[in-house]
Amino acid sequence: ETRPRMSEFHVRSTIISRYAFTTVSCTMVNSGSEAREAVFEMQIPAAAFISNFTMSIGNKTYYGEVTGKEKKNSTDDKERHKKPPSPTEGRENGYETFKASVFIPRKMQARFTLHYEELLQRRLGKYEYTVSIRPQQLVGRLRVEVNILENSGIVSLEVPPLRNSRQKGNGKAEGKCDVSPPPSTVIGHTKTLAKVTFNPSVVEQTRIARNGILGDFIIRYDVSRELSVGDVQILNGYFVHYFAPTDLPPLPKNVVFVLDSSASMVGTKLKQTKEALFTILQDLRPEDHFNIIGFSNRIKVWQQDRLVPVTPNNIRDAKKYIHNMSPTGGTNINGALQTGAKLLNDYIAQNDIDARSVSLIIFLTDGRPTVGETQSSKILSNTKEAIRDKFCLFTIGIGNDVDHKLLERMALENCGMTRLFQEDEDAASHLKGFYDEIGTPLLSDIRVDYPEDDVEQVTQNFFPNYFNGSEIIIAGKLINRTSDKLHVEVTASNSKKYILLKTDVAIDLPSRNDIRGVPGLEDGKGDNNYIERAWSYLTIKELLNSRLKSDDIQEKDKLMEKAKSMALAYNFVTPFTVLKMKEAGLHSEPPQEEFISPSTDGIGEKVQSLQGHKAPPGMREESPSSHICLLFHICLFSADGDPHFVIDFPSSKFSVCFNIDGEPGDILRLVSDHKESGVTVNGQLIGAPAPPNGHKKQRTYFSTITILSNKPERSYLEITPKRVILDDGERLVLSCGRSAVVRSRSLEVSISAFSNITVTIRDSISFVILIHHYKKPAPYQRNHLGFYISNSKGLSSDSHGLLGQFLSHEVKLLQESLNTSHQEVEQNQTEALKANPTNTLKVKGRLVPVVWKQRRIYNGQQEVECWFAKNNADKLIDGSYQDYLASHPFDTGTSFGTINSL
Repeated sequence: ETRPRMSEFHVRSTIISRYAFTTVSCTMVNSGSEAREAVFEMQIPAAAFISNFTMSIGNKTYYGEVTGKEKKNSTDDKERHKKPPSPTEGRENGYETFKASVFIPRKMQARFTLHYEELLQRRLGKYEYTVSIRPQQLVGRLRVEVNILENSGIVSLEVPPLRNSRQKGNGKAEGKCDVSPPPSTVIGHTKTLAKVTFNPSVVEQTRIARNGILGDFIIRYDVSRELSVGDVQILNGYFVHYFAPTDLPPLPKNVVFVLDSSASMVGTKLKQTKEALFTILQDLRPEDHFNIIGFSNRIKVWQQDRLVPVTPNNIRDAKKYIHNMSPTGGTNINGALQTGAKLLNDYIAQNDIDARSVSLIIFLTDGRPTVGETQSSKILSNTKEAIRDKFCLFTIGIGNDVDHKLLERMALENCGMTRLFQEDEDAASHLKGFYDEIGTPLLSDIRVDYPEDDVEQVTQNFFPNYFNGSEIIIAGKLINRTSDKLHVEVTASNSKKYILLKTDVAIDLPSRNDIRGVPGLEDGKGDNNYIERAWSYLTIKELLNSRLKSDDIQEKDKLMEKAKSMALAYNFVTPFTVLKMKEAGLHSEPPQEEFISPSTDGIGEKVQSLQGHKAPPGMREESPSSHICLLFHICLFSADGDPHFVIDFPSSKFSVCFNIDGEPGDILRLVSDHKESGVTVNGQLIGAPAPPNGHKKQRTYFSTITILSNKPERSYLEITPKRVILDDGERLVLSCGRSAVVRSRSLEVSISAFSNITVTIRDSISFVILIHHYKKPAPYQRNHLGFYISNSKGLSSDSHGLLGQFLSHEVKLLQESLNTSHQEVEQNQTEALKANPTNTLKVKGRLVPVVWKQRRIYNGQQEVECWFAKNNADKLIDGSYQDYLASHPFDTGTSFGTINSL
């Protein structure tokens, strides 16, 4: 009762080609009798950039505006909070805290919406997306929804249990007993699209954590890789290049472990370090060489002046040395690094080592320099001078007292990486996990080049090493927008030889990379420009790193201004920009959040387009009845209801109808033109009991309509009352409950929510499928489909099927006289014949007795008068209805009575 209640906590994310857009929305309600403070707090990845924030309190809306940070400015609660160097609260655990607080008037609510973006990094063969779910109270409506779109194809998708520790872990499943997803998690994915939802009830939240701190919701996945040169994606004048080769032999390693054994390492930290090193030593390969240095205020080298090969005896002796390390004394970081660098430099210079081997130092400490050189700037310059770009330095900080800025910069200046871990029971596995990231070098001296006349503002394109399970990412701008290809060259070394990879990448790839209306892209900026935003993200990160490494004040200021300028252009909150809140005008509205949410009926379906299915510009949502109104005038052939077939013959000015009393499970061939137009339509029946007092024993309806086309390329549609599956080389699932338009090169699918689906093939063939959905169906009712042909121009005169055979044939109505002779009826005599309940049709020389009936079509919205042929359309159709049974939904019988398969 002392704080507002959180009624909704909703996270929605869309990941497109590793670039993640995340939106967090939270609603808080003050049901008290006086104004109360509401605090919105969200932990976000330290690597992410906030791109927007809005607050709505009552009828007032406040929006965030990214502005340049002045050198002296105060931080307010509505801005991004960076804690002072307190490792437990800052970046050492990979997270930063965003916090905003407002007073909510009594009996009112406030809504907070936070947007941030990040480029996912590949580690140990997986991308990891993490969202913090720590609302600090139980929430009535809590939902996380993540949509992933990867043109290359999604593989190895997994959702581990919630992670309560703030550690990164080693990329493997957490928990030895339970590796299943969190309760209420739903996972579904096709080849290129995945949807993951987490929607726990209050009861399920209580079982996880009564205080509302559920933990980190994690998704891991990888993508398929085919091209050796990597995956180059181009869109709107920008490109991003992902390079992650596999199946290469590992390079030999020359590694020196420099381990802190000062007094502060006593207890858990040293114990965990030893456990991790025992495992790491066991993983060294026979072609590797290594040594170990322990340091406190004294420097102790295990094997003087050399690196030893990996042999069983050497590994055994190294384990003994580590086991006997005891914590004592101070922390001489500078001396330890100088000793390690000299040891490795001398070994490289004095031994005939493999030129393609990878040399590195792995440095671990839990504290700050207390012995010898203690000034950080001096330690940095000494280390850089000692290493001289000959090898890389990887740093590990453990515990709460480590100087994480020093470790970060040391690694950054010497082509390495840093990891910071808290002291907990998982430290050994985290240390081992970090080693696993760098323990298998596959390539060295990687350089990626593009023609200078074709590209500009390219991000880092030289990399000292490529480690197995990681990924190299380069992005840039295209200069020559008229060229139809981009030449790419990758040079590198591996354990066998120097390698050179070349390829030309087609630039005109809108069908592959142009994605519109993607769920979660609410501000419209990332919609068509996710590659440009990935480029801007990488560029700003590199500018920040370059500034961090620089000691020149003028250069640092220049880099800061460039980073600030780009951050303002792309609305990113960085160390040089801030988010200032402004009240929207009295008549203005808050930014519209145009979420396009995949429904639970399908896997990741979208309202507009995906993977080469382009939505036409200016698409508007049509009313459910708009197609039906049009159908009254143009649909001449239909099969609907039980199922009732209606064929209209305009030149004869009458209609013919018939029923097919099939069996549940039967698949009827409705249109068969596979040889000419390449189109086949099949309908599968579902059964239901007959209504009371009816003359039938059972009813049958169409439960599935399958439309197949093999020209100009193979594609098919499978339609049910709930969903549409489109597969034209890229499988896409759409919900019938959401309006959508999807267009590929020769096919367009238009869904009017809960009403109908229009399928247009090559602009010359159109089918309309009506959706019959009952909210409270009677026992004899089933959700089903109706099939209508609205444009048959593209179908050939040889078309067949229960409907297709009438496309090019006329039917004559005959008058029956007393002497049983027949004469054709003039068109203007048809009305007079309606009084006669029995007449005869002439179809391809066959005489068919018919009776006059009235039928309702278009979901009962129109009544049709027709001549009805009895007995399953005996003599009206070629052969019997059994001849129209398909063996399976994808059967494309090439001629009447034969079976084939697409």
